[in-house]
This record gives sequence, structure tokens and C-alpha cells, in this order.
Amino acid sequence: MPLTQRDIDREVAELREAYEASRAAGAPAVHHPARDYAPYRSSALRHPHRPLVPVEPDPETVELHGPVFGPTDVTDIDHDLTRQHTGEPLGERITVSGRLLDRAGRPVRGQLIELWQANASGRYAHLRDQHPAPLDPNFTGVGRTLTGDDGSYSFTTVKPGAYPWRNHENAWRPAHIHFSLFGTAFTQRLVTQMYFPGDPLFAHDPILQSVTDERARQALVAAYDHELSRSEWSLGYRWDIVLDGPSATWIEEGRP
Repeated sequence: MPLTQRDIDREVAELREAYEASRAAGAPAVHHPARDYAPYRSSALRHPHRPLVPVEPDPETVELHGPVFGPTDVTDIDHDLTRQHTGEPLGERITVSGRLLDRAGRPVRGQLIELWQANASGRYAHLRDQHPAPLDPNFTGVGRTLTGDDGSYSFTTVKPGAYPWRNHENAWRPAHIHFSLFGTAFTQRLVTQMYFPGDPLFAHDPILQSVTDERARQALVAAYDHELSRSEWSLGYRWDIVLDGPSATWIEEGRP
């Protein structure tokens, strides 16, 4: 018998109750979920079961042979996903802006940020995505930019739609955008996700709910910012990314 949403919700609730009980007993906050978070079924198949293997040769040598990014690699339209094709994409146009910060709130400048996302119908422009939602010939769903001297970044895109996935029966992922941060070298790449406020699917998504700590989970949700909205053009969302420290944004485990 296939797992239902009710089954998954019950598992999520039990794990959250156990976490809250441990916090009440004095355990420290846990900002990163277990790699084998049971309600997220495929994590049990993909998480490491053995100790990590050191990179050979040493990491500094690997970085010498990895990609190097700079201002000449990022074009004027890479940050605007609505201008990358001959026509305009369908959907609700949005602006997503924020700052990349370190643990002390200092800006991290000149860093490559990439994003990828589903289109307004909830479908990725990828061969593996075959669910019956329309593709948009004017939307590829990828962009990139470099942070400014104040750590700022900005993307113009369309709000992605929710989409089904096969974790359990009638499973749907809330609208989200994937972010990739490259740091100062390719081997430092970090990946995370940004969500939109007020999504009714939050409570039913085991990926988001795997971030058991409430404060850490809320840090993944952007805030609507009317000052970022552009008249007759786009709605604005603000989302700052903190790289480390107590206020760090959750980063997906298992990434390089």
C-alpha cells in the first residue's frame, strides 16, 4: 500500500516532537537535518554510510584545475531570466534580491550566485522532468550573477509553480528556487533553497520539514518587500543568505 500524505505528516510530527523534547531537556539547536531523514524517503538511499574519503591530490591542487569565475563570465542578462529568449515567459514576474553575508553580518563581495527553478507551471526544462505540465519556450529557468561590494544580488524571474514528486502518494513540493553559492573556489560550492511566504504546502513537504528547527526553517522563506516591487512590472521578495554562524542559512548536505 503506498504511503499517503497523512503517513508522512505523522512521521514529520513525531520527529518534530522528539526534537522539541530534546531542546526542552537542554539539547542545542540542530540547524541541519539528518542525512537519512525518514519522511524524505530517497535520503535513506542517498546519504553516505561510510567515512568521507579525502580528496587526492590535496584540495588546493584540485582548485587549480577547477573553473574560475569573474566579471567577464557573467553577461548583462544572466540575472534576468525573463530576457534570455526572444519572447517573454508566462507567469507572475518577480524580483528576488538580498545580500550574501558572513556570520558577523559583513558583506561577501564578488561571489558567484547561480539559481535554477521550475517555470510558472511547475516544470523544469530538463529531460528527467516529464510530468504533464507545459514547458515554456521562453523560459529556461537558470540564471547567475556576482554579488556587489555590499554583498547584494538581484534576479528577475517568474514565480515557479508547485510540482508533484514521487516521495509518497499525492506529494507536492511548494514553490521554491534553488540557489548555488560558489565561494572563492569550485570545491566550496554550497546549495540551498528559497521559499515563498504563506505557502499552504509547507506543512506537507518533508524536504522543508526536514529542517526541524523552526528558526532555521523560517530563514529559508523570503519576505515580500513592497519597496522591491517595480510598478507595473514585478513583485519584490527579499532573501538574505548567511554563510555561517548561529544565523547561517540551511545548506543542503552532501554538496561539494
